[in-house]
Amino acid sequence: MEIVFATNNLHKLTEIKDLAGNDFKIISLSEIGCKDDIPETGATLEANASQKSFYIFNKFGCDCFADDTGLEIDALDKRPGVYSARYAGEECNFEDNINKVLLEMQNIDNRKACFRTVISLIISGKEIQFEGKVDGIILKEKHGQKGFGYDPIFKPDGYDQTFAEMPLDLKNSISHRGRAIMKLIEYLKKEVKSN
Repeated sequence: MEIVFATNNLHKLTEIKDLAGNDFKIISLSEIGCKDDIPETGATLEANASQKSFYIFNKFGCDCFADDTGLEIDALDKRPGVYSARYAGEECNFEDNINKVLLEMQNIDNRKACFRTVISLIISGKEIQFEGKVDGIILKEKHGQKGFGYDPIFKPDGYDQTFAEMPLDLKNSISHRGRAIMKLIEYLKKEVKSN
């Protein structure tokens, strides 16, 4: 079974290829000749993931999946959420986003937050979604050099390190994306066996 992962993020692509093993072949956008800037205009993670996967399915006619991830902070009414990647503006970087969150959280005691990933899988035109979630807190300052995005300020419940301080294999085993990907892989393995 071959399936396209609708992402241009090589880090994500490598991560899922490792988890998938030899049960099915994960194909990149470049391998199907897609250089498009895939739209992400949904108001929710679910809508964005769906929009990306249907874009590839409708244009290229192949089974595929796409994901979208957001940091949802309780005290900020679940912001940055779907806007996590561009929270500090269109031309921002990870550092800008972190600084904006830390500034907004400056005098707030409730530090509860969660990372959520939604994956939209399309096989033969039928969509199924998978969600991975990890609860934690937002720290008052950055800790750690690893990871990317909001990892240096997010400490998952039950751990004394941020995602940016953890070894990658530990982070992947407990992370929102890791959890969503494992649900996707379990589903795909069943599909492979039943065909």
